[in-house]
Amino acid sequence: MKKKSILCAFIVILFASCTTIDSGSVGIRFKKWSANESEQGGIIGTCRGFVWFNPITQSIYEYPIYVQRRTYDNISVNAKDASIFHISPTIAYRLDESKAKDIFIKYRKPLKDIEDGYILTCIYEAYRTCGNAYTSDYLMSNREEFEGEVRKRLEKSLRDEGFIVEEFTAKIEPPTSLKNAIDKKNEAIQEALKAENEIKKAEANAKIEITKAEGKAKALKIQADGEAYYNRTVAASLTSLLIQQDAISKWNGILPTYHGGGAIPFININK
Repeated sequence: MKKKSILCAFIVILFASCTTIDSGSVGIRFKKWSANESEQGGIIGTCRGFVWFNPITQSIYEYPIYVQRRTYDNISVNAKDASIFHISPTIAYRLDESKAKDIFIKYRKPLKDIEDGYILTCIYEAYRTCGNAYTSDYLMSNREEFEGEVRKRLEKSLRDEGFIVEEFTAKIEPPTSLKNAIDKKNEAIQEALKAENEIKKAEANAKIEITKAEGKAKALKIQADGEAYYNRTVAASLTSLLIQQDAISKWNGILPTYHGGGAIPFININK
């Protein structure tokens, strides 16, 4: 019975002295108590796989090193002209394994708590600093530039701390007054474009009608020129003899009369 108790105790201690660290994580083995000031956080080293340790004096803290994604609720940021923008940022990041010990020493918290603390503070600070350099109109017109500046600042602050930014996006909502002004401006632009298109359409239709009229006028001129040429050609071919022959062919045999009496010969036959 005593041997069984000892065996059970040994098995319990054995299981308590061993843990596994997933390949997608890094383990931090540290001393629970350390009087040595040179051992910051009592760090013994990093580990992965099966890890043996003394559960009485030591412990294992595990950090995932694969990509983490977090979307934050709206944060408010002031632009240079004091307009307030509401921003919903989404960040995808991963922990720099080479700095896992430093992160543990400084925070000694799980990533979820670090996201709610330091990372959120960095995001807010990046937006606050960059937002103060942009007016509302310029920010909305150059959103890509603004977000690029924010990401550049955020990447630096997080990289220095041991976090690598993989993706960063944000939904930016302008103030209601600015949004209404933008909508009205867009409506005015659309109306101007519509009017411009209508003018262009009218001009195009007018050009079509002018082209048609010019074509018709040219056709009439060509027709008139042809008829005039025909008339000139016919007139030139009419001799006096042809005129007399034409008259004879059309004469009904009755000589014309006049009031003085007698008939007037229609043709001078003696010639």
